[in-house]
Amino acid sequence: MKSDKYRKARGGFSRILVINCGNCGEQICRYQKDGPGILKRLYLDRISGRETELEDLICPVCQEALGIKIIYKKENRPAYRLYVGSITKKITREYDV
Repeated sequence: MKSDKYRKARGGFSRILVINCGNCGEQICRYQKDGPGILKRLYLDRISGRETELEDLICPVCQEALGIKIIYKKENRPAYRLYVGSITKKITREYDV
């Protein structure tokens, strides 16, 4: 798990999520979610198991668009802004990563 200023700014609380396509159920990536709240965006430096150089977040199986690549202006940080209902997530243990 990454422990940096972003994690500390959100209270130091993190968990690992398995992100799946909401349409077909294919696993997209693993993601370190910092802090409480809903998942609105995926920061590129928190994604593992996926190529992050792609322009948009697209399911490799069903080609469904899951989100678009943005620069989150508040933190000047690259991220994928997720479409509502496009993904499902499941909390996993850190050592399962």
